[in-house]
Order: sequence, then C-alpha cells, then structure tokens
Amino acid sequence: MNKILIGKNDSATVELDSRYGNRHGMIAGATGTGKSVSLMVMAEGFSRMGVPSVVADVKGDIAGMSQAADPPGEKLQKRFDTLGLTDWKPQANPVIFWDLYAELGHPLRTSLAAMGPSLLARVMELNDTQQGVLEIVFKVAGDNSWPMITLADLHAMLNYAADQRKEISSQYGLISTASIGAIQRALLRLREEDGDKFFGEPALELQDLMRQDMAGNGIVNILAADKLILKPRLYATFLLWLLSELFEKLPEVDDLDKPKLVFFFDEAHLLFDNCPPALERRVTQVVRLIRSKGVGVYFCSQNPDDVPGTILGQLGNRVQHALRSFTPRDQKAVRAAAQTFVPNPGLNVTEVIGQLGVGEALSSTLVEGGIPSPVERVLMTTPTCRLGTISAEERQLIMSRSPVGSRYDNPVERETAAAILARLEEQNAAEQAQQAAQGKKPATGGDPGWGSTIKGAVKGTGRRQGALETMIKSVSSSIGRQIARTIMRGFTRR
Repeated sequence: MNKILIGKNDSATVELDSRYGNRHGMIAGATGTGKSVSLMVMAEGFSRMGVPSVVADVKGDIAGMSQAADPPGEKLQKRFDTLGLTDWKPQANPVIFWDLYAELGHPLRTSLAAMGPSLLARVMELNDTQQGVLEIVFKVAGDNSWPMITLADLHAMLNYAADQRKEISSQYGLISTASIGAIQRALLRLREEDGDKFFGEPALELQDLMRQDMAGNGIVNILAADKLILKPRLYATFLLWLLSELFEKLPEVDDLDKPKLVFFFDEAHLLFDNCPPALERRVTQVVRLIRSKGVGVYFCSQNPDDVPGTILGQLGNRVQHALRSFTPRDQKAVRAAAQTFVPNPGLNVTEVIGQLGVGEALSSTLVEGGIPSPVERVLMTTPTCRLGTISAEERQLIMSRSPVGSRYDNPVERETAAAILARLEEQNAAEQAQQAAQGKKPATGGDPGWGSTIKGAVKGTGRRQGALETMIKSVSSSIGRQIARTIMRGFTRR
C-alpha cells in the first residue's frame, strides 16, 4: 500500500493513502507558514508512486523540486530524528517546465477549435444569446474549413459575420450586430489579459502531462505562474480548459490504487475572486466529477474560505498551517477552518491554529473506507529536494534535456481563418477594381468589404439549392401576377 507521510506527533502519524489521492485536498495557511513545503512533500510523494502531477509555481520556489536538497544541518537532522526518517537522502525529482509566456518553460497552447464555443463563452462571460451567435461563427468557420486557432481568427470571423450578417442569418440562424459587438468587447478583455499567449499551435497533448521517467517516477510538470497570477482571467481559462479536457477525454475508472494525475493550484483565491457565477459552476462541476477519472485536485491558499463552499466540501485531505487572527475577517476564517475538521477531543482547533509554528500543521486525511481522520497537530515532514529557487543555468539545463521540447518550442504557422478571410477580401477588392476599370457594375451589387467569392463560401453546398429557390420564387411571382391581372380585368368588365 502506497502512503505519503504528512507529519507526526508523539502519539499519531498522518499519512495520505494513495487510494484516496483523487479525493482532492486543501493546503491552507498564512504567508511563510510552510504551505509550499507541504505542497512539495505531496507532489514528491506522488512522484515516487509513479503518479505525475501539475504544479503551479507562483513564487518560483517550486522549481527547486528539480534539484537535490543540500546535506541536512543540525536543525534538520533533529527534525528527521523526531519524524523517524532514517532513510532520508537528498534527491531531485523528474521535472518538465511549462510557461504560457514561453519564457521559463515550454509553451502551453491550445486552439480555439479545441476549446470550443461553449467553454469559450463561459470564459468570456457571454449570455445565452451571445453564446448562440458564437456557436454560429464557429459553425460557419467549420463548414468552410477555415481553421479557428488564435484569437485573431475569432476577431476576423466576428468582423466577417458583421459584414455578412444577412447571408449568415438566412443560412444558420439570426445573429444581431449587438451580440457581435458584445462578443468583440469580451474578446478585447481576454486579449488584454494576454489570452493571445494561450491560443496557438502545436496544441498541448494531454498525454505529455502524464509521463513517467525511466525509473517509473511520475513527472512533476511545473507551470511558471509568476506572471500568470497577475492575469486571473487567463489563469482561470487555463485551469478550466485543462480540467475540462481531462474530464471529457479520460475514461471512467473504478477505485484505483493511486491517481492517474494530480493537480496543485497555488493561490487558489485568484481563480475565484470576482469569478462569474457560470464559470464557478463549471469549475465546481468538473472538480466534483473528475475524481471518477482518477484525477486529484489540490488547492493551496491562505484561507480555506478563499475556495467556494461547494468545492471546499469535496476536499477530503486537509493540511492547515497557522492562521493569524488580527482582523474580524481573520477571526471568521479561523472559526471556519476549525469547523471543516473532524473534531479531536484532545485538541482545541480554534486556539491551536493561531499557535502553530513554521513547519507545524493541523492535518486530516481520508483513511480506510474513505472516512476523514480526526484532526491532529503534527510536525510536517521535509521533501528530499531543494527548498528554494533555481538559477537560470539550472533551468536551461533541465529544459535542454526535456522529452517534449522538440515538439512544443517552435510554433506552427499555417493559413488559418484570419489569413484566409484577408486573402479572399483582397481577391474580391482586386476583382471589383478590375470591373470598375472596364466600366462594369460590380457583381456584388456594391456590397463593400466582402464579395461574391466570400458570400459563395458561406452558402457552401446550399448554393444550388438557393438558386433553385430563387427560380421557383420568380416563377411563382410571375404566375401570381398573371392571375391577379385576369381577376382585375374581370372586375373591370363588370
């Protein structure tokens, strides 16, 4: 049975059972109390089991997992003796660095087509009507084989839909300029949050996050998030997309001996501050259901109430470091944190939370039968890796040996929707200029911006049907006029 040692006291040992690793968890505590160390202990423990993980590195110190720790000093050796860690030795972990900005790791990308209009609408906070228009825009692009990869492609398609509103409405459903304008404004907000960095090719293959090294250890995927946390919308977009992809593509599994993949999201409050209700509901739904896919999600934040109650109730494994109750809000957070633990008759949790030292924590994990254990005050164990940042040279060396660098480091450039529409517009402008030079009336009837070439592309296979309908309407109108004239002549003779 695989277990991760969390901590000990004189009478109890707290361990995280791998069978319940996918039941999610929470690491909370004030700044400087040891949250990052607890996160590294868990991620390292899962790696030793062969379970890969994804860890958001907000301050740059999680990158130390790629390096072995220094030999222990007297103070650390005393902790090892207390914890009974007789076999502890410095050891690095297998790591792959990722970065949406492609500066401190391999770039993380996906395409608009892969994300889809429904998920994108939630991220952009669109209402039902606007989401319907967005779905039509994606449908038009798909029917005409115009790849939707980047936000520039969506921008071009929205402009195109505005110019060809009547034609698109007749083929796919009514769209309005007001809805298109609202989507364009939401797109602008997303681009201001550096959303362009996230959309592109080659798109991330989920299997590249679920690797093991040659020794069978799970790869720790470290996401550089020092810039990303300054863009909450982009951070939430990444989280929601990644969890949704895993939820949709991974098969349902029975109870496993260990998870398939584990996520650690630091500074979790950034995901939920001013979070739109629709987006929060989607995150809650995915977190609730994704454990059936063998995926565990662990949130790290200063206060437990930074995470919505509907999600907090799903987190079975808890590590609570010290909280300082200087303000009424802090005092409320302390009481809330105390109430989330299974009571221990010999422990006043509300008082102890404020008395914990660095490296101490209140902890409760799921034990046999998936039942939460009573909370214990424990001395936390220590990972075998470095506790701190790494140099640029050390990072570059790790990246140069990465098994995925050749696949993702160089972006793929191909003709997408924006380029295709620009080319078609240029062709149409050239045709109109040539007709004007010959003194002919433009075939488009003076419609500016786009032309008959693009209109034909929208109608696609329905062009012949449209011509037939036009002919039938023309014949019907002619017959109707003949009948009307006959009736009127009859009235005149009378």
